[in-house]
Amino acid sequence: MSKSIGLLMIFAAAVAAPVAASAQSYPTKPVSIVVPFTAAGPSDVMGRLLAKSMANSLGQPVNVENIAGAGGATGSARVAKAAPDGHTLLLHHFAHAASPAIYPSLAFDPVKDFEPIGLVSYGPYMLVARTSLPVKNAAEALKYIRDNKEKVTLGHAGLGSGSHLTNIMLRSALGKVKVTEKGYRGTGPAMTDLAAGQIDFLMDQSVNVVPQVKQGTIRVLAVTSSTRMAAFKDVPTLQEAGLKGFEVTQWFALYAPKGTPKPVLDKLSAALEKTLQEKETIDQINALGSEVFPVGKRGPVDARKRLEAEVVRWQKVIKDSGVDFKEAK
Repeated sequence: MSKSIGLLMIFAAAVAAPVAASAQSYPTKPVSIVVPFTAAGPSDVMGRLLAKSMANSLGQPVNVENIAGAGGATGSARVAKAAPDGHTLLLHHFAHAASPAIYPSLAFDPVKDFEPIGLVSYGPYMLVARTSLPVKNAAEALKYIRDNKEKVTLGHAGLGSGSHLTNIMLRSALGKVKVTEKGYRGTGPAMTDLAAGQIDFLMDQSVNVVPQVKQGTIRVLAVTSSTRMAAFKDVPTLQEAGLKGFEVTQWFALYAPKGTPKPVLDKLSAALEKTLQEKETIDQINALGSEVFPVGKRGPVDARKRLEAEVVRWQKVIKDSGVDFKEAK
């Protein structure tokens, strides 16, 4: 062995040793899961559900940190710039993939600046209405929107949020119909206004809708998935209501900053996998109208493939919609 090769091997071992040691001892302090939306919203509920179980696997507290703003982009930017040591994570849904098409000067790349840990759950959005609105089913709701246009108030959780993106798809499917949209800081306050009769419609995650439907404070009209929900078999899809090809699936994934050591990522993926295999976790997610991704189809590779495909999809959706986010409200 030449002297130069020997020195290179010594150098490589010296560099690898601290990484291996830190990965072996990880985590050395509480782990933070950044949820880029307000507390008490559907993303927050999912984050706290994961945090409780993953803490048991990791042997350190796992806390949820709500950093809302810019449709989730503010929280994502915070994680992208965090130390890549596995102590700051991001839980986000499909709006993460749509962010490049919404914000041209985005401070991060949703694919290049993050390491996927794994997929979590998926479920439809649901079209819901105030109970005093004179519509009883999805077909009547779509006609009401077409007929009343700007008189219709359609809420969402803020520019670039999942509910806002679903609204864009709905309006495009209805022939780019113009309605009055009202943005909120999260779907929590939007749902409160809907229940109080202050807005007409809201597209929201099943996670947030199910409890309200059970209380009878809102009326559920349709789901955005291609098939009906098991928990709401009597509620049609928007495709069945006449919007051919309409489909939006809400999906969550967990990410770490780019550069996080693979042994740390492996430990996080294992903790997430263990959480998603627990009956209590599965039951809680199902009770919220969502489903855990299937075993063998929710790992880091699957999460990256889905993210990359969704980035392409939402660039086309937003471009075709003609929506100018500088003018959107």
